[in-house]
Amino acid sequence: MVFSTTSNNIAIECLSGNIAAQTDIDAVVNAANAQLMPGGGVAGAIHRAAGPELAEACAPLAPIAPGQAVVTGGYRLPNPYVIHCLGPVYGVDEPAAERLAACYRNALRRAEEQSMQSLAFPAISTGAFGYPFDLAMRVAFATVLEQTNTLQSVRLIRFVFADERACDNAVEILQTLTS
Repeated sequence: MVFSTTSNNIAIECLSGNIAAQTDIDAVVNAANAQLMPGGGVAGAIHRAAGPELAEACAPLAPIAPGQAVVTGGYRLPNPYVIHCLGPVYGVDEPAAERLAACYRNALRRAEEQSMQSLAFPAISTGAFGYPFDLAMRVAFATVLEQTNTLQSVRLIRFVFADERACDNAVEILQTLTS
């Protein structure tokens, strides 16, 4: 299932799939660790698809703090760019909601700085970092919707979820925020 809505003439999509296989997107967003190195989950998938050049490009940019975002090339990914964000560890990096919102705001800022037209987000911090999915998606969608009135180049914001169930839950949350 693909769900699409618009806010300030910017498309916002939700779909299930592989974040590292978004062939029509300028940048995929990496749910990174502080050292920007390969790991599990989204970071592992993106680094495996991009090849070892991604870790080499990340090394001088690390460490980053929760809420920060940095940009590298996409290397072997089908995307010219990767935007790396460090989400908060839920219950540790407080205030978690503010730091998570900063991830989405800063990723959009980096996209605008590079005149990107499209980017794809994972559900930042909802895996190993323990952020409850529904709470994280409320923060993510509210932040993105708030930012759409400031965007000049970005025209498409996609959220990519690992499975249909997560996607369906996210769509319900987005619909409550846009209705």
